[in-house]
Amino acid sequence: MPQLLIELFSEEIPARMQAQAARDLDRMARERLAAAGLEPSSLRTFAGPRRLTLVAEGLAAAQADRREERKGPRTSAPEAALEGFLRSTGLTRDQLVERDGVWFAELTATGRATPEVIAEIVPDIIRNFPWPKSMTWGTGTLRWVRPLRHVLCLFAGAPVSFEVDGVQTVDFAVGHRFMGSNRPFRVKSFASYRSGLEKRFVLLDAEERKLRILVEARHLCADRGLELVEDAGLLDEVAGLAEWPVPILGDMDPDYLALPPEVIRTSMRNHQKYFAVRDPATGRLAPHFVTVSNIAAPDGGAVIAAGNAKVLSARLSDARFFWDEDRKVTLESRLEKLKSVTFHARLGTLAERVERLEHLAGALSVRVGADPAKAALAARLCKADLTTGMVGEFPELQGLMGGYYALEEKLTPVTAEAIRDHYRPVGPSDEVPDRPVTMAVALAEKLDTLAAFFAINEKPTGSRDPYALRRAALGVIRILLNSEVRAPVRELVADWYRSLRCFVDPGRALYASTRRTTGYLGPRSRRDSEIFQTYVEEFEAALLEAEPMVVAI
Repeated sequence: MPQLLIELFSEEIPARMQAQAARDLDRMARERLAAAGLEPSSLRTFAGPRRLTLVAEGLAAAQADRREERKGPRTSAPEAALEGFLRSTGLTRDQLVERDGVWFAELTATGRATPEVIAEIVPDIIRNFPWPKSMTWGTGTLRWVRPLRHVLCLFAGAPVSFEVDGVQTVDFAVGHRFMGSNRPFRVKSFASYRSGLEKRFVLLDAEERKLRILVEARHLCADRGLELVEDAGLLDEVAGLAEWPVPILGDMDPDYLALPPEVIRTSMRNHQKYFAVRDPATGRLAPHFVTVSNIAAPDGGAVIAAGNAKVLSARLSDARFFWDEDRKVTLESRLEKLKSVTFHARLGTLAERVERLEHLAGALSVRVGADPAKAALAARLCKADLTTGMVGEFPELQGLMGGYYALEEKLTPVTAEAIRDHYRPVGPSDEVPDRPVTMAVALAEKLDTLAAFFAINEKPTGSRDPYALRRAALGVIRILLNSEVRAPVRELVADWYRSLRCFVDPGRALYASTRRTTGYLGPRSRRDSEIFQTYVEEFEAALLEAEPMVVAI
């Protein structure tokens, strides 16, 4: 059966948008074809730096003829009702059929040719495509992620003609911007389209591009006795940056290896899109990197590697500056700055939150078998690294850098580990803290997040969870399930509430009841016990609705 081929060719599409764009194209095409009565036997979409492609197999050459019987008014109904029914059907009274005292209209519609339907569907998809960000260009009004240059649309090997705000349909495609000379070639089918692109240095399938990057990068490293540090997220991104990916192994200044390895990898990954390389003999990072070029350079990439090494050196010089400067100030002395950082408008500053964490970690340490003094110290210092230059440059290193700075200050490894891991687990595949002090601080961090935001009625809903409360609840679940600790929600909330009362004054206490939207609860309020009981019940009910497993623990 006939094949439908569509290519939406534009300027460079951001790599982070490509995978979702392919899914959106698949969904929109299926919905519109189904609504038109055209069901493909198979449909695939592809996304790359400059093109979105769809190929659908098994489409009928035309819509099937449709026959519909529509029930009308009774034969005894007023004349006005019959006239309205005739107008809605476009028939005359002589064309109606009477059965059992009721008028029926028999409607038939001849199916249109599939190219006619496609000429309506594709422009509709283009005009309504849900890009996260889009733009207009020239004098047109069409919005697209980047300027849309042309639309290839073929059905059964023949062009389908239409226009979308001045963008014309064509029957050709173009290859790589540089290596393929950007010259067009005629397309008759998906097979000729795909092979033609590959001959012109364009790999259509993102999975093929990722496989090519991995295989060649591993070979480059193996030839030098090295090992690639694989990163699935980075691989997805670089596969969206190059139509013809060519991995290149570069060298970096070995002096930068004195930095924490996470700093080096984060700088490589976030700023330069490089893969790190390790020495398999030691398991440590090696003074090399792998970058992915979009061209096969005549010199094997030597000039590209040298240029990328210079840029990386500049980035790592900044990181070394932050590392050296941050270590001149102790974590304890940084706590004063937290007083000027707002955690939430209704929950106070980060300094106030740290007070809650310190008291709560001390209370929870009894439950997990931790030293209360060590747990309280780690909780007091766990947010101090938020004021460092390194975390300001690399926010994803918060907690981790605090652990490094704690070791530099000769604090105990137990304290440093608790500071480093108090955010964990941050996802389903992340490690779960299993040491008592770290468990106490991690539980305190998550419990304070849950209880405080529930207290001000910022609960997660089915469509939004801006404060990641479900993730915090799941973190509590995983920490408790991973250990022999059992702590009912009612008791955990009581720990949080008691720790809150240890230091707040009536003028700045948190809301203690989700029912109260005005007024504060002071530590010595006459209604203290009543409001706390109500709060715990509402918190438990809301949490049960959001994450049923929490209450069961």
